[in-house]
Amino acid sequence: MTSYLVPALAGLLTGAGLIIAIGPQNVFVLRQGVARQHTGVVVAVCAVSDVVLIVAGVAGLGALVAAHPQVVTFAKLAGGLYVGALGVLAARRCLRTDEAIAANAEEAESAGRWVAVGTALALTWLNPHVYLDTVLTMGAIANGHGNGKWAFAFGACIASILWFGALGGGARRLAGFFASPRAWKVLDAVVAVIMIGMAVALIASI
Repeated sequence: MTSYLVPALAGLLTGAGLIIAIGPQNVFVLRQGVARQHTGVVVAVCAVSDVVLIVAGVAGLGALVAAHPQVVTFAKLAGGLYVGALGVLAARRCLRTDEAIAANAEEAESAGRWVAVGTALALTWLNPHVYLDTVLTMGAIANGHGNGKWAFAFGACIASILWFGALGGGARRLAGFFASPRAWKVLDAVVAVIMIGMAVALIASI
């Protein structure tokens, strides 16, 4: 039992290091949490997707991705265009009047659960870093632990579940602060900068 604790802890720390970074997926979870719009389902989609990718990487999907680099190229192009569009929308929200921002909660609710789910899926599966970090890197490190590779995978999965749960839950606690339209403008400005910057970086790297 003790022999599996080391790789599990290594997986937990490695997973946390790769997941806890400012990126479009985390920004989206943060914004949904602050807006209190479908937070639970968005957190679940992101966490489950990460678990699937981690398990796939440990099982050997990384070798398949490495043999077909066009998969990452497609993800860069599609992901860059999608993230860029989200950045433009955030910039537009930032320029809205206070009255329009106050109505944003009703607007987001009407967009529906499936829009939030679709966006979470796109930001996860069209992110090339998912294939480079979660699948390739995590898979390689896990397999370096020999018989403990699945303990490593378990630790990495726990890191992902804890992180997205904490991010979504923590963001909900900030909802009171964002009762001010000015605070929403600042948040959307940050979202726009991160999303557009990520989009440019992804497309430029093709």
